Amino acid sequence: MSVRNAIILICVLEILSAALAISHFGYTLEGLQAVTRYSGRVSLIVFSILFILLPVHEQRLSAFLSSKYFLVFALTHGIHLVQLLVFVYLSGNELIPIRLAGGFLAYAFIFAMPVIHHGNKTGKVSDQKFRWAQSVYLYYVWFIFFMSYLPRVQGKLTHIGGSYWEFVVLLCWVCMLLGMKLPALVFQRRK
Repeated sequence: MSVRNAIILICVLEILSAALAISHFGYTLEGLQAVTRYSGRVSLIVFSILFILLPVHEQRLSAFLSSKYFLVFALTHGIHLVQLLVFVYLSGNELIPIRLAGGFLAYAFIFAMPVIHHGNKTGKVSDQKFRWAQSVYLYYVWFIFFMSYLPRVQGKLTHIGGSYWEFVVLLCWVCMLLGMKLPALVFQRRK
């Protein structure tokens, strides 16, 4: 898939998820919260594809999501970030410093990785450094998704919207991602 088509696909998915959220919750603050949550689900889908296919199936990932797959995910999660910032500003919710710091670092990784990937493709970043950065990126962003859903399932975050079972399913999915990733790494090392 070309980068252009991947970006169009992401934009269509974001628009559809926003339309679905607004159709269920209306043009309210609760509707904006749902738009933000649903956008996070789109990001999780794109990240899931990256997490499962990298580094072993990079060619499949390039064919499926474009050769600039880190850029596609950065765009997807950037849209989610804008929606999240607007919601937090309009709702007046207080930010939790430790969550803010962890999220900031995750976004720094997310927005830096397309540049690092391009540097590797142009020979400015060595393969070894790129593989290291890619591993840190994938597992840290996975950890942030895990830590996004765990406190919701535990009931530690209030006023977040969504249902308990929605968060249970999403937490299970994030855990299954790691479960799918580990055997691929073991088999890769045996080769």
